[in-house]
Amino acid sequence: MSTRTFALWRRRPRSVGLLGRPACADRNAPGVSGAARDGGLASVLRAHVPRVLAGLCAAALAACGGGGDSPAPPAEPVPAPLRSGQLESSALLRSIPVADISAAVAGKESLAEGVVPRYSVAAYRIEYITQDADGKEVRASGLVSVPQKPPGAASPVLSYQHGTIFRDAEAPSNNAVASEVAVVLASQGYIVLAPDYVGFGASRNTPHPYLLSRPSAAATADFLTAARTWRAQAQVADNGQLFLTGYSEGGYVTMAAHRALQESGSPHLQQLRMAVVGAGPYNVQATMDGLVDLVRQEQPALGALLNPGLLRYLGGSVQREVRRLLLRALIPGDADVAYDTRFIDRFLADDVRYLSDHSNVYDWSPGVPVRLYHGRDDRTVPYSSAVSTVRAMHQRGAGDRVSLTDCSAQPAGHMQCVPPFILFMLGQFGQVARDL
Repeated sequence: MSTRTFALWRRRPRSVGLLGRPACADRNAPGVSGAARDGGLASVLRAHVPRVLAGLCAAALAACGGGGDSPAPPAEPVPAPLRSGQLESSALLRSIPVADISAAVAGKESLAEGVVPRYSVAAYRIEYITQDADGKEVRASGLVSVPQKPPGAASPVLSYQHGTIFRDAEAPSNNAVASEVAVVLASQGYIVLAPDYVGFGASRNTPHPYLLSRPSAAATADFLTAARTWRAQAQVADNGQLFLTGYSEGGYVTMAAHRALQESGSPHLQQLRMAVVGAGPYNVQATMDGLVDLVRQEQPALGALLNPGLLRYLGGSVQREVRRLLLRALIPGDADVAYDTRFIDRFLADDVRYLSDHSNVYDWSPGVPVRLYHGRDDRTVPYSSAVSTVRAMHQRGAGDRVSLTDCSAQPAGHMQCVPPFILFMLGQFGQVARDL
C-alpha cells in the first residue's frame, strides 16, 4: 500500500506493501530501498543473533521462575466529540467532463480497465468534525463527487475509502482530477463520498491513525453525516441507498466503519445495502504475523527467533532496530504527513489484547451482505486475513451474507488484483443499485 495502492489510477504506485513496500517476493521492484532488498528485518536480526539469543535465554529463565507480564486491562471507551459529523464548510472544486474521465481511464497506466464513464462529475470539498486517535475533536475533510444528471434525478450514495497514501497532495479532496478513483466511480452514476482520513487535507497536522479501528471508522461515519447535511443544503438528491467499498487500507477502514455503524445503531445503517472490500488487513494480528512469517521463511535459521509471540523478548537494542526498520518500511522518506504507529509498538510487545480491542475488525457478524475479494498470492496483505474474517463471521452466524471471492489474476498479487476488484465491486453493487 503506497503512493497510492488503489486510489491512484493515473499511474502505477512505486511500492505497494502494507508496510510501505512490496512484500518479499517483490523486493526488486522499483521504489524498494537497498536495505529492504538485502533482507530488511532478517539481515538486522542476523547481525544481532548473539544478543537475541541472550534475550531469549533470559526470558526463558524468568518464565521458569513463574514470572510474567499481566495483560493490561482494556481501555475505557472514549466518548465521541459532541460535534462529530458537523458540517463546517463546503466548496466547489471543479467540474470534470466525461470525456476527460474516459481519457484518464483509457490511459496506459490506468487500473480501471473495462470501466466506461457515463457522466461528467462535479467535485466538492467538504470539511467536518470527527476525532483523532485519542478521541479528541479534529476538523477533517473529504471529497464529494456528484454525477451530472438531469435536474432532480436521484443517485445512490457510495462511500469509497482510499488505500494508503503518504503525501497530502494525494488525498481525495486535494486530487479532484479525472483519474481520481472517487471521480471515476461517480461517473458511473453514484454520489461518491471519499474521506481524506485524519492526517490528510484539513487535518494534515494530526498524525494519521493507521490501522486503529475507532478513529478510522469515525472519519468515515462522520463524513457520511456531514455529507448528508450538505446534500440537503445543496439540494442534491440521493435515492436512499448506501454502499461501502475500499481496497487494502481502504478495505480495512470500510470494515471498521461498517461495524461501527451497526454497533451504534446509526441512522445510516437503514440505507446501507452492501459492502464490498478487497485485500484489507481486517485481522491485523494475522496480517502482521503473516508478514513476519514471510521473513522467517527466507531466513530459516532465524525462524525461532522471529516466532510471533516471542517478539517482546528481543533485546532492547534489537527490538528498537526492528521497530526502526518497520517504520522505515511503513513510511517512505518523501512522506510529508505523520503516522500514528502505536499499533506497531503493540505488535512488537505481543499485546494481543490491544490489537483485538483497537485494531482488529474481523470478528463480528454484519447484518447486510459483505463481499470480500482477495488474491491467494498476495504477499502485501496475506490471504489469511480474508479467510480468518470469513470464518469468524460465519461462526457468528453471518451465513451467506458474507462471502469471499478469489482474485483470478495470474499471479493473484496485491496490485495485480486491483483491476479485477474494481470490476467485481461495480458488478456486485450494480445488481442492487437503482437510478444509475
